[in-house]
Amino acid sequence: MVDQEKVREGVRLILEGIGEDINREGLIETPDRIARMYCELAGGMDQNAATHLEKRFHVDNADMVVEKDITFYSMCEHHMLPFFGKAHVAYIPNGEVVGLSKIARTVEVFARRLQLQEQLTAQIADAFMDNLHPQGVMIMIEAEHLCMTMRGIKKPGAQTVTTVTRGVFDNNKELQDTFYQMVRL
Repeated sequence: MVDQEKVREGVRLILEGIGEDINREGLIETPDRIARMYCELAGGMDQNAATHLEKRFHVDNADMVVEKDITFYSMCEHHMLPFFGKAHVAYIPNGEVVGLSKIARTVEVFARRLQLQEQLTAQIADAFMDNLHPQGVMIMIEAEHLCMTMRGIKKPGAQTVTTVTRGVFDNNKELQDTFYQMVRL
């Protein structure tokens, strides 16, 4: 989905725009390197999270499943700078579960797009609700944004925390507290 030639040309224009010599030895291959990098960083644009949630396993219980500390890297759509951190995913099965790696893969699909953290959190929750049909899901993301760290306000270490609840987690403080306790273990 990434048009590498357009990315290369855009990088050349940026380099020229900031006063660089695009023929300087250290920059000659930079447009190509960045074009390849964006194929990886924006690789979620042409992926469908539903494919990771198709393979399911039957379960007889409805106990909460939590996968925490899923490391992710994404790009802020406002400044095209990275933000990174941990995603915590919980769901209550409705007769089926997915493999644990599929939870992390679902996070990855949405993280590898230009994003807002708030949007990323909701997209993960909605993918679970729409495809796995659990009784409920709760997502929490904790991230550091380089647009806050290296430019603008310049506050390294500041963490942004977002949460989304769906289904039985909505307005159920007891379930939410259980999730928070499990994440903090």
